[in-house]
Amino acid sequence: MAESQTSTATTDGQNRFPCKNCGAKLQFVPGTFVTVCPYCNCQNAISAPTDTKLVREIDYLTTLRDLKENATKSEVMVVKCDACAATIQAPPNVTSLSCPFCGSNIVSTAKAATQIKPGAVLPFRATRDEAVARFKFWLGKLWFAPNKLKNNGMLDSAFTGTYLPAWTYDSQTTTWYEGERGDAYWETQTIWVNGRPQTQQVRRIRWSPATGTVGVPFDDVLVVASKSLPVQEVEKLEPWDLPACVPYADDYLAGFRAECYQVGLEEGFAVAKQKMQPIIENAIRTDIGGDEQQIHDARSRYDAITYKHLLLPVWLSTYRYSGKVYRFMVNARTGEVVGERPYSAIKITLFVLMCLIIVGIIALIASHAR
Repeated sequence: MAESQTSTATTDGQNRFPCKNCGAKLQFVPGTFVTVCPYCNCQNAISAPTDTKLVREIDYLTTLRDLKENATKSEVMVVKCDACAATIQAPPNVTSLSCPFCGSNIVSTAKAATQIKPGAVLPFRATRDEAVARFKFWLGKLWFAPNKLKNNGMLDSAFTGTYLPAWTYDSQTTTWYEGERGDAYWETQTIWVNGRPQTQQVRRIRWSPATGTVGVPFDDVLVVASKSLPVQEVEKLEPWDLPACVPYADDYLAGFRAECYQVGLEEGFAVAKQKMQPIIENAIRTDIGGDEQQIHDARSRYDAITYKHLLLPVWLSTYRYSGKVYRFMVNARTGEVVGERPYSAIKITLFVLMCLIIVGIIALIASHAR
């Protein structure tokens, strides 16, 4: 059985993952709880606990009141991409690298930054080869994509395993509301058509005041704490199997890159409240009842707020086509693919011409049929 392995600190503030057999740098193996040496193939078991029940929720208000003393923090060495503003954890002894978010070269001196330490990580499950296969399958289904985009050689070298920072929030909400309940009824009206009276049924709403209180619990409201990727695109990678998160350990980052959060704890909760709002409004409408509802005022209180700071695994790819960078992402747990893509003007033009020809033929047949 493989012996437990612990990462060691280097002088630049990063962690290395030495092989117990030859001392080479280890890499985490997606879908397992081991790191492996790419040179001697020796497996090193991750020493951290893997029980998902050990992932802790942290009190939100306590952390905000005394962040410096009470938050679990870590000092990491980070570099910032000048092209897309991504802030990533610098690999040990590396001063030049490609940005996993936009593909630009980063030549920068790493600087120390104090961050709230992640308490959980969702380990990579899909391997790089699996992610490439999912990506190619996704490309194959795209309409009007340039043929050059599907060049296998250019795609294979572009995938980078990256952990995205995220917050999750739990809260018990209580909302007081004022509004109106609308009950439908039908009224018979008489109208005149060509000088003759006719009756018809008209739907009416009878409104009555409505006030009340609703309580809605929330669990693991997810807020991705990255600003390096479009929020709408990242959200398309959901759902994430958050119950599979394990307590954080540096070993899971071996061979991968990790972005430092750009959305802080308090800013993240503001985003979480925006996500909670539609669910609270639906609860209010259900409580009001009737056929229609109007909400004039709603005031929410958030109690028992807790949070987790965790890392989400993503395979990233960038592709430059006609001078523009296109990003692609693969959820390294589910294999879901989301990406920007170019369109082939030639294919679109040919398709439009074909449609016009078909319409012309149909019109010609119709004219002869008359």
